Amino acid sequence: MQNPSSGAESGADSDARVVGRERVLQDAAARNLEVRIIERPAARSLHEAASLLGIEPSGIVKTLVVKRSSGDFLFALVPGGRKISWPKLRALVGVNKLQLPDAALALEATGYERGTITPLGSTQAWPVYADVTLQGQEVAMGAGEHGYSAFVDADALIRAFDATVADLTDPE
Repeated sequence: MQNPSSGAESGADSDARVVGRERVLQDAAARNLEVRIIERPAARSLHEAASLLGIEPSGIVKTLVVKRSSGDFLFALVPGGRKISWPKLRALVGVNKLQLPDAALALEATGYERGTITPLGSTQAWPVYADVTLQGQEVAMGAGEHGYSAFVDADALIRAFDATVADLTDPE
């Protein structure tokens, strides 16, 4: 087994039948990362979701799968109320072209459907880039299944993935 902090092996690799939030919890445990998963109702907006979870909108993190021109991917962790700044992210990654893949390709790249994506338990280990504004707070993010959110300390998540932290977003 490889070092879990490298992200080279996720919980999904050990048992293909393990799905959704179980993969998230297995990978978190392998990384010594505390994650709390809660069931939540569907929301129609960021502000409604934040209200349902009892947090500020900026505490909800979107995990975006971004495709590089080379065909591989990366995860971008983007706080609620913000969007990827493509020029900033391209400069940070050192490439001229990045794009959001369609839903089918995102599923293939991570093993998760859009709206549930998280680097935890992804079927492939991709580099993680986190917006600097995430530091110092507990955040809610995808938990591998619709109807659930995973709460995690952002700093611990960043350490667990050896994520690159940078200014990679702009206000929406």
